Amino acid sequence: MTTPVCTSASDAATRAFPNATYPSFTSYVRARQPVLLRTARSLTANPSDAEDLLQTALTKTYVAWERIEDHRALDGYVRRALLNTRTSQWRKRKVDEFACEELPEPEPRPGCHDDPAEQQALHDAMWRAIMRLPARQRAMVVLRYYEDLSEVQTAEVLGVSVGTVKSAVSRALGKLREDPELVLAR
Repeated sequence: MTTPVCTSASDAATRAFPNATYPSFTSYVRARQPVLLRTARSLTANPSDAEDLLQTALTKTYVAWERIEDHRALDGYVRRALLNTRTSQWRKRKVDEFACEELPEPEPRPGCHDDPAEQQALHDAMWRAIMRLPARQRAMVVLRYYEDLSEVQTAEVLGVSVGTVKSAVSRALGKLREDPELVLAR
């Protein structure tokens, strides 16, 4: 998928000011699709599912376009549609849960990961490990640590209890600690 090229001054202005009021649904999608697609990718296991998820959320947004009074809040509306759609998909599927013992955190090594290339390699390894988590755990980790939501906010967004968020995030972090690619990167 390629990012559309600005074809007019209004498209350029829309890209420069994402909180602006959008004259049409099409101009909104052109301006915000890359950012929204990144959010969708963080909620799914592969790029194709992310594109399908974003398409569904944008369809819901299009249907409600005339009812949305404040176009500066469109990103929040679409993100909510992304999360609600993905949550509905999770609820239709069986959730795989794994029992595991927590491992203690290793002692940090002084001077480790000062090199930007090492930092990028670690970042990439972490993202691949997150993408291997079950969808529900991945969403909770993304919301807690990438979107910086509290446990209460994450629970509200996903429609689960705070205890569910705590236990699922704990299990996900345990899996990340045991991930072979991340163990080697430490």
